[in-house]
Amino acid sequence: MLDALLQLDGRLLVAIQGLHVAWLDPVVSFYTKLGDAGLLWIALSLAMLFYKPTRKAGALALCAMVVGMLATNFTIKPLVERPRPWLDWPITPLVKEMDPNSFPSGHTCAAFAAAMAWLRTLPGRGERILVVALAVLMGLSRLYVGVHYPSDVLVGALVGALCAWVARKAFQVYDGRKNRVL
Repeated sequence: MLDALLQLDGRLLVAIQGLHVAWLDPVVSFYTKLGDAGLLWIALSLAMLFYKPTRKAGALALCAMVVGMLATNFTIKPLVERPRPWLDWPITPLVKEMDPNSFPSGHTCAAFAAAMAWLRTLPGRGERILVVALAVLMGLSRLYVGVHYPSDVLVGALVGALCAWVARKAFQVYDGRKNRVL
């Protein structure tokens, strides 16, 4: 059964690779590279720290991304050791990846960790919609450039969302203790 799911995962990615459009390749490659080491999400979160209405959103996102990095890059990826798609399927990736492990997507995890932290804390509805759209686009970009399987992206999004939840709960515990009268 697992083998059938892995085959479906690979065939779906190969089908996605058939959707390439020449003018879109450099645009998506550029966007996906903005997610290297969580750079885009870290920069946005740090910028939020300087504006009081978004300070909490920035701090929660940074915490969620640290938890996500520990979960994906230092725990799940080394345990699972799923090879990158181009090693097993007829795919030519648009970007170079140094990490040989594919599962789960760290770029997607960082994007969803930040976006889900921001979703509950940013003041404007338009801002909240935008950050979720940016996270979804990051996950899709990882498929488009051919460096992750669909299941890598899906699990990366779920891990990122869970990390945002953990960061929020930790903040609530901290805030409850800080505001407790002795």
